[in-house]
Order: sequence, then structure tokens, then C-alpha cells
Amino acid sequence: MTFTFGIYPGGLLGDERGVIEPVRPDDPAQITAALRELQGDAPEFLVRAYRSYADGAHRTPERPEQYATDGRRLDLVLQFGVRSGESAGWADFVRRTVREEGHRLAVLQICEEPNLDLPVLDGSIPNVGRALVEGVIAAKEEALARGYHHLAVGFNAVPSFDPADTFWPELGRLADERFHRALDYVGLDFFPDVFRPVPQGLLVDAVRGVLTGFRNDALPRAGIGPAVPLRICENGWPTGPGRSEGRQAEVVEQVVRTVAGLAGELGIRSYSFFSLRDADSAGPGPFHHFGLLRDDYARKPAFDVYRDLVTELTVR
Repeated sequence: MTFTFGIYPGGLLGDERGVIEPVRPDDPAQITAALRELQGDAPEFLVRAYRSYADGAHRTPERPEQYATDGRRLDLVLQFGVRSGESAGWADFVRRTVREEGHRLAVLQICEEPNLDLPVLDGSIPNVGRALVEGVIAAKEEALARGYHHLAVGFNAVPSFDPADTFWPELGRLADERFHRALDYVGLDFFPDVFRPVPQGLLVDAVRGVLTGFRNDALPRAGIGPAVPLRICENGWPTGPGRSEGRQAEVVEQVVRTVAGLAGELGIRSYSFFSLRDADSAGPGPFHHFGLLRDDYARKPAFDVYRDLVTELTVR
């Protein structure tokens, strides 16, 4: 089983209130140099990018196709984002994206965190489950029709610790045979010790618990079996007030090694870090500081740690 790495290279991101614009614009030359160094000799490296159906196909980073060279391919997220939940035209948008972009995509994610109810995410939108199912089916049908057999189509979610959460059984009721045939992976976005503090010394156990719970408890509630691969789509640990750059490097080391160590057991195909650089290294909140680099592309210690882990753990 191959195991690949990746990263989101843009400066723009969202928090619980809305979109955070980077204090400095993206610098394609600096991004390309950083991606090249992180990739090293790995034959494939994923570049995560986001596109919104609701607001005219806005993209971040801008022109992500410029980074899809030299063994790097895009891990593209198509966010639904229609506040009313009206999905007319959504499947056509998905199909058009596959037709136009499929040759440079490795992964196509349908919807963004559809089980998390925050304003910037698809989980806040009515009928998002139906959009998810329709989008996955449309993407896979178009990919096969165009001969893009390499393109992995799926969706992502966040861990849920609420026993009354209805997302997974509701998805199971919507998911028909066509959806299950089309589904190539399920992604997980998780940020241990960021939004829920983890006691000292228990980070590895927390990561293992989240991953095994997602595989063994959450996915079966939607009828998704163990043969469907997992991908870690977003994972990170911010620096900033009370969070040292040295500790970020330690967390990266522990989390990535734990994920890679569970890859065979849990069917994990890839890991992507969020994100390459800070939105604002002087910003007041943790969302401003998720980068391996500062907002001016100066490196934090975690950059070198992640680069070395990619070299060591990539399965060729």
C-alpha cells in the first residue's frame, strides 16, 4: 500500500467566525521552493487546494495548478457552500471540474467538513448530505468516462464525540449502491490538542483513539466498510501565545509517526499538514499560526521535522 504526504500551501483560512485573509499575499516562488524541499525525492506529493461552488469558483491558493508539477498533484476540495441548500447545477459543476482539472488531480474531495456546523463549512448548510452523495457519484462517473482512473473521489469529516450525532446514520440512509461504488476514500480533519486540550504525555494515545474510533465506530454507522481507505486531509498544531515553536515540532513528529504507524492497520493512504505558513504571525488567535513557516516564509523548526518525516516515511 502506498502512503503519500501533502500540505495546504495557501495563507487564507477560516475560523469559527469567517474567513481570515493572510497579512501577506501568497508568494508562488516561495511556495514552490518550500513544496520542492518538503517533497524531496518522494515520487508524489499532494498539494491541497479549495474551490467554492457558491461564490464563483473562488480558489485558494490562487492558480493552484501552478504547483502541480514534478510529481506534485492536486488534492482539490470542492466546497458546496450554498446557504439555501439548493443543489441545482452542483453536479454539473463537479463534472465540469473533473473534465477540466482531472489530469492534474490525485484526489477530489466533495464538500468541506459536512458534519461540522460552522458558518464557513458545509456542515452548516441544509441538505448537505444530499449534495455530498450527488457530488461523489457525479465526480466518479465523470472521472471514469474521461479515463481518469487514477483520481480518488471521496469526502471528509471531523471527529464527533457526541453520541447523539445523526450525521453518519443520515448519510447511510442517503447513500445508495452508486454512492458506495463511487467512494474511493473518506478523509478525516482532526487537530488533537488544539480545540480539546490533551493531557501531558497522552497525545499519541489521543491520536490513536481518534483514528480507530473514526474507522471502527463512525464509518460503519453510514455503511462504509473497512475496505474504503482513509486519508488524513487536515491536521496541524498552531504556535503563538502559549504555544511554542519547539512544541509544534514535537507534536508534528509524534502525530505523523503515529498516523504512519497505523496506516496498514486502518487503511490510511495519505497525510496532509495544515498548513505551510501562518496567515498572520502577529495575529491574536491560534488560527493565525498554523504554519510550518511564519507569514514571511521564515521557517519554524517543524518545517525541517516534517520534511525529514516525508523523506523517511514515504512508501515508494
